[in-house]
Amino acid sequence: MIELVIAFVDTLVPLVQEGGGQSALTGEGAAALGVGIGVGIAGLGAGIAERGIGAAAVGALAEDSISLGVALLLTVIPETIVIFAFVLAFLLP
Repeated sequence: MIELVIAFVDTLVPLVQEGGGQSALTGEGAAALGVGIGVGIAGLGAGIAERGIGAAAVGALAEDSISLGVALLLTVIPETIVIFAFVLAFLLP
């Protein structure tokens, strides 16, 4: 986890430093950074949610295979958040 934070900071530092009179983090760069962080957090949240839902769905299917449709539907619901994040990413300038 610490390596991830260090890699993020190492990537972010050149963006906010000024070089040659211009900052790299203006306008489109800031929007792209914000969209990337938003999509990443949405994907992380969906993955965490799917972990528990998927385990419960597999347990339910082991006991009763008739509940396949409900298990599949409940497993897919968290992914809609990521789809909304991607749509938002393409709609922003």
